[in-house]
Amino acid sequence: MERQIRLVATGFLILFGLLALNINYIQVIAASDLANNPANKRLLIQEYDVQRGQILGADGRTVIATSEETEGALKYLRRYPEGRLYAHLSGYYSFVFGRAELEQTYNDELSGRAPEVALQTFVDEVLGRDRRGASLVLTIDPHLQQTAASGLGDRPGAVAAINPQTGEVLALVANPSFDPNVLSSHDGRSIRSAWKRLNADPKKPLLSAATDDFFPPGSTFKILVAAAALENGITPETSFPNPPELDLPQTTETLENFGGDHCLGGASEVTLAQALEVSCNVVFAEVGLELGAEKLAEQARAFGLSGDIPFDIPFQEGNFPPAEAFAEDLPGVAFSAIGQKDVRINVLHMALMAGAIGNGGVMMEPKLVQEVRDPTGRIVRRLRPRSFGEPLTAENAGTLTRMMQTVVESGTGTAAQISGVSVAGKTGTAQNPGTDPHAWFVAFAPAENPTVAVAVVVLNGGDLGSEATGGAVAAPIARTVMEEALTS
Repeated sequence: MERQIRLVATGFLILFGLLALNINYIQVIAASDLANNPANKRLLIQEYDVQRGQILGADGRTVIATSEETEGALKYLRRYPEGRLYAHLSGYYSFVFGRAELEQTYNDELSGRAPEVALQTFVDEVLGRDRRGASLVLTIDPHLQQTAASGLGDRPGAVAAINPQTGEVLALVANPSFDPNVLSSHDGRSIRSAWKRLNADPKKPLLSAATDDFFPPGSTFKILVAAAALENGITPETSFPNPPELDLPQTTETLENFGGDHCLGGASEVTLAQALEVSCNVVFAEVGLELGAEKLAEQARAFGLSGDIPFDIPFQEGNFPPAEAFAEDLPGVAFSAIGQKDVRINVLHMALMAGAIGNGGVMMEPKLVQEVRDPTGRIVRRLRPRSFGEPLTAENAGTLTRMMQTVVESGTGTAAQISGVSVAGKTGTAQNPGTDPHAWFVAFAPAENPTVAVAVVVLNGGDLGSEATGGAVAAPIARTVMEEALTS
């Protein structure tokens, strides 16, 4: 009998011990994760008694997200005055589906739980006031955001503009978009209906074409290949054979120039600089084969492809296959060198790459939030610029900048010319199996000391369909955005 009592007692002690461990784990170790988990509905309900902080544009006045007091059981309603224009940045604050994008990343700040606003929160509690969250001041220029959106119109695609010297994101627009207000209402039935409709939409409006998805970059990728060439001893004057098509090793297939003709009117040889100016596929395929997969992959990694670039919201970095993937696929090396095959990149990453060239070879981490302000408006945190790395030397960056200037001055990117301003750029027309080509353009200005770098992609040719090119479709959008950035 005593033995059985001891066994029962021991069992209870073990159970109590496990219970104590679990309580400590929940209250101490996992507390932050649980509090910020969008699926934690109990805590979400409690947060509706908090006057959540605002999200503001770079001017400190344009309201992107705010909280309004209501008469309902849920005291505060999250509102997005210009919903679709900033939806992929602000995200949503949903009673049913939790938080996304900045609403999730900066939840502690916006809900008044961050250490920087602890004193203000304590004062509010003592005075019996509702808790107030901190506000975020973004790097987004509202005028430039609207310019980018107007330039893109209703065409599917994306526009990114950054300050290449700081990594500040000045504009970030993607089509299609959505209205976050329908997901942040207090009507559960309408929220679920909207969620179902948005997720069933084949255009995937909840997925940002600027940051969440990526696409074949086509000839804009040649700036990375040109960087690899310069970093490995090839000069702008190095000449390459100029046939209209390239016989690919290991296969009977060929790789052709755009239009199937010689570059530069049939010259027997073309320099690297000339090949970039007129976007010569055959020559860049030759450069890629000469460099080899390892050097291309190394340069891609230096620019952050297949890597991890810190950002304020979820960000899908570009992808370049590892060198071993090309062990028995030399044709794949050639096609990758012109931005096809399995190469994928998004518009923000492309802007960062162009910005690195203009910034003397230094690529900055992208930054969307510049300040956190407490409920009284006092700045409690400034987010400083940070370098991601140096994918190419300052000398080679200067050389590549001059090569990209000729693209805009007399090559495929003349539609991006700005009177009185030197512009460096590169066009791209990316084949996309089963659909019309994607039209790309990347640029920075002023070329000698850029304050803005822009990338544009118009998916599936936009209005021109199969006739679309980066120079005709994307370059004019980039020019408009750069003009606004340089005058604002």
